Amino acid sequence: MKLGLAVFRNVPRQVKWLIYLLSFSNVGVGYFWVATAAYLPERGLTSGDVGIILAVNGLAFIVAAIPMGIMADRMGRKRILIWGLLGTPPALLIYGITSSFEWLLLASAITGVSEGAFLTTWNALIADMTTTENRSEAFSLSFLAASLSSGVGLALPLVFPPLQGLTGLTSEGMHTAFFILLAVLTLVSPLTLHQLLKDHSETMRTGVSLRRGENLRPMLKFSALNSLIGLGAGIIIPLIPTWMFIRFGASDAITGPLMAVASMTIAFASVGSAGLARRFGMVKAIVMCQGASTVFMMALAFAPGMGPAALFYVLRSALMNMATPLSDSFLMGLITKEERGLASAINSLVWRLPNSVTTVIGGTLLAAGYHVLPFAMATVCYVVSISLFYSIFRNHQPLVEDAPAIGDRPSPQG
Repeated sequence: MKLGLAVFRNVPRQVKWLIYLLSFSNVGVGYFWVATAAYLPERGLTSGDVGIILAVNGLAFIVAAIPMGIMADRMGRKRILIWGLLGTPPALLIYGITSSFEWLLLASAITGVSEGAFLTTWNALIADMTTTENRSEAFSLSFLAASLSSGVGLALPLVFPPLQGLTGLTSEGMHTAFFILLAVLTLVSPLTLHQLLKDHSETMRTGVSLRRGENLRPMLKFSALNSLIGLGAGIIIPLIPTWMFIRFGASDAITGPLMAVASMTIAFASVGSAGLARRFGMVKAIVMCQGASTVFMMALAFAPGMGPAALFYVLRSALMNMATPLSDSFLMGLITKEERGLASAINSLVWRLPNSVTTVIGGTLLAAGYHVLPFAMATVCYVVSISLFYSIFRNHQPLVEDAPAIGDRPSPQG
């Protein structure tokens, strides 16, 4: 198995720059989510309130995903991607200037629409700019960079206590300052990506269809199983910082850096995911990673203290998310080039729909004092999904396609 960054040497240069420039936005997104799950309870919101905020995000994504996917395939993925990235700065500003629950819901809705634009275009754009020979490496690099950059955002609360001592700012004042600062930083991604992709040509299509047999059937099978993962994940995964606050009194100064450590562990683990797929095959590699992670997710529910909980959380995250770039690559291999935007939208939609509903359920269960049940429910969903995925796709072969229209040409950034 190849180790280290040398595994990414075959990724086209323009794809690398595409991935690197997204990192500015990812820092702000990471901070936004740790603030939602771990800082908002400090401001007096209940776990039920946090669950509603997360659910609104998911519902906004659900409403936006299919239209965004259709628009991406008909108008161009790069345009929809940039529009989506422009949604992050105003959401951060809202979090920075108000504590109103209604305004926080609006910010969450904005990020949901923004995420819908991003997720329906990003994987499709990378797939369009790569071939079957280097696609897994490109998705692994994307996951590595995203995990590291979002990890920076997640870790930011670690510096707040010493900065408060130096500046005299309250916790709320410090959070507000960083919301505003990151609103400016996240503008860098859409502005630079607009320049990078200005000469990128795309294949447009008309109409709305996923060709029966060739695209539709395998994609629906994959998406149905992915929805089970979304169903289980929504019950507890977005609420783990809230769970840690309830169980162990851990503020975002603790859970934020912990989430960052998990994110960065995921990043380095993902470096080996492409090699794992080459050694064992794509399907077996996905099943191995997801199956092992499920064990640690259930163990997390019984952690006797914050130390073991932190360890189990990091291991669960690393193992589960090692499979993410492989799953992305696997899905894109099921779909012909012209319809990847719509396919990405549909797959993301069927994941987020149950995920959004069960987040409310998970928040309600935590508020009622059920601290183990959400983990058990999530584990059942994961086990069923993983088992069926292996049974259905263990002999599946990806589509064979031509090389992408755009090659490994130098980017404007060098």
